[in-house]
Parts: sequence; C-alpha cells; structure tokens
Amino acid sequence: MAAPTSSAEPPVESLLEERWLGATALRRRVTLRSCFHAALTAAVAAATLVSVIPLVSVLIMVAAKGSAGFRPSLLWELPPGAGMSGGGFGNALLGTLLILAVATAISVPGGVGTAIFLTEFPGHRRAARVVRFAAKTLSGLPSIMAGVFVFATIVTATGKFSLFAGGLALAVLMLPIVTLATEDALRRVPAPWREASLALGATAAQTVIRVVIPAARSSILTGISLALARAAGETAPLIFTALFSDYWIQNLFEPTASLSVLIYNFSGVPFANQLQLAWSASLVLILGVLATNVATQLVSRPKV
Repeated sequence: MAAPTSSAEPPVESLLEERWLGATALRRRVTLRSCFHAALTAAVAAATLVSVIPLVSVLIMVAAKGSAGFRPSLLWELPPGAGMSGGGFGNALLGTLLILAVATAISVPGGVGTAIFLTEFPGHRRAARVVRFAAKTLSGLPSIMAGVFVFATIVTATGKFSLFAGGLALAVLMLPIVTLATEDALRRVPAPWREASLALGATAAQTVIRVVIPAARSSILTGISLALARAAGETAPLIFTALFSDYWIQNLFEPTASLSVLIYNFSGVPFANQLQLAWSASLVLILGVLATNVATQLVSRPKV
C-alpha cells in the first residue's frame, strides 16, 4: 500500500515560480549595479576630461607662442633693454638652476633626515607628532609667506637681496613635500626587511642606509621631483629674496635673475620683443620641469 503524501510539501509549480522570481530579482539587481557602475565610470571620465582640457590648452598655447620666436641664442644671451630687439634669458636660466641647486642642497638632506626620524625612531612619538603636524602645515603655506619670512630674517639682516636667500625661500617650500613623501616611502618598506638586516648583525644606521633607503629610492626621487616642480615656477618668494638682475651672477650673495621673475617682469611690458621672450622662457621652464620628471622616472625605474 503506497504511503500517503505530506500535505505540507509545496507543489512543483510553486517551487518553479519562486525560483523564476528569484532569478528575475537577481538579474534586476545585476542590471541596476551595471548601470550604476557605467554611470560612475562615465562621470569619472567626464571629470578627467574637464580637468585635462585646461592643462592641455595651456601647454599647447605655451608651446605655440614660445616656439614661434625661440632661437638657441636665447639660452646664453642677456636680457635686452626696454624696447630693444634681440637678447635672451641666459642669466635667468643660470640663476634658476643655481637657486634650485641651493634649495635642493638644503631641503633634501633635511627632508630625508626628518622622515627617517619619523619612521625609524618610534621611541619619540610625541616629538614625531609635532614634527609631522608642522610638515603638513608647512605644505599648505602660501609661497609668498616663505618669501616674506626669508626677507625678514636673511635679506634684512644682510641688507641685500641674494641668490642664497632665494634658494632658502624655495627650500622652505620644498622641505615639507620631501619630508612627507619620504616618510610615506619609508613606511611602505616591509618590516621583515628591517628585522632580517638587524638579525644579520647590522646596526640601525646600516639598516636604514643600506636596506630601507635603497628600497624606497623610487618614491623618494618622485617626491623630490614634485618638490622641484613646485619650486621651479615660484615667483613671489624670489621677488622678496633674489629680486632680479640684468647681468650674469658673480657670487651667491648678490641679486640674481630667474626665469619665473623674468616672465613676470616681461609679461607686463608693452614691447613685443620682451613679450616674446616671456613666452619662450615659459616654454623652457615647462620643458625643464618635464625633463626633470622624465629623468626621475628613468633613474628610479626598477632594473630587471
């Protein structure tokens, strides 16, 4: 005799209907998620395009107007007088390189050393918090404030504008960028690497110099190039410190020309030759920053 079927068991049609409704809801959720993902992707692409258009427009304009009157002699000739033809910005190019060299010599050792203190010496947490807060505050400091600070301390004390004062003002701007970038790079080095070095008998200083810094070299160089890119285009700090000169620099403690200040001075005059020099100097400045970034990427690229 056959066993009676349970009255609580749902019919097959109900099970199929529930499965069909569940699959339909799942497809609807997947469709909504895909549409949301596509909408966000389109929004990000549009925002990227909006942000890139002004940058590309400026680069195209500077390249077109700067190359129109460019000639190699601009790189070694002195600026012309008001309304005169010819001339160049050789002294401003040399002055920019020297000012950046002074700024780099001051900010890079200081920034890297500060970052090592923040990451490799955890016993000074309170001091590290103060230093980190100061670095983050200085990273947002208006550039003109750095010029005013150096003007009040160095220029006023020595009684004259100078290349050294200009380099010190740019070092104030570069220091927090180098510090924060280096700190982030050092923190990314795996802790077992440090432990292995110490276990093999290396001192803390040897570990930092021979293991940690080489491992973080790529990111450190990238931070330095970003700091140089910011400092190279600054004008206000140099007006307060290095000022300008129409002649070749003789020593570090006299006024000197720079490309950014030359562009600022020549962009407001009613003479076509000086205006063209300002455009050509802008092109050289942009190409210099681009070359620095490319060289940094090539040097810091991992060797296979």
